[in-house]
Amino acid sequence: MRRADRLRARLQQAFQPVAIEIIDESGRHAGHQEHFDGSGETHLRIRIVADAFAGMSRVERHRAVNRLAAEELAAGLHALAIEARTPAEAGR
Repeated sequence: MRRADRLRARLQQAFQPVAIEIIDESGRHAGHQEHFDGSGETHLRIRIVADAFAGMSRVERHRAVNRLAAEELAAGLHALAIEARTPAEAGR
């Protein structure tokens, strides 16, 4: 199973999002460091919209997502960009 698929499953279970998108941006970072060749799902962007984020600050939302991604970060995920909003903030 791909890293993005594992993250999606964890995020869906934890937050029951109304929308979720995981974008592999690894190719944009090829050559930035010697071992980044643009493959391997090293740089991901998560866009997630969920009621579960209501009442949470931006930092709290990012911490919650990062906790779920900790295993992937330890296993080679180098960078994770997070856009976490409520449905009202996303205009849904």
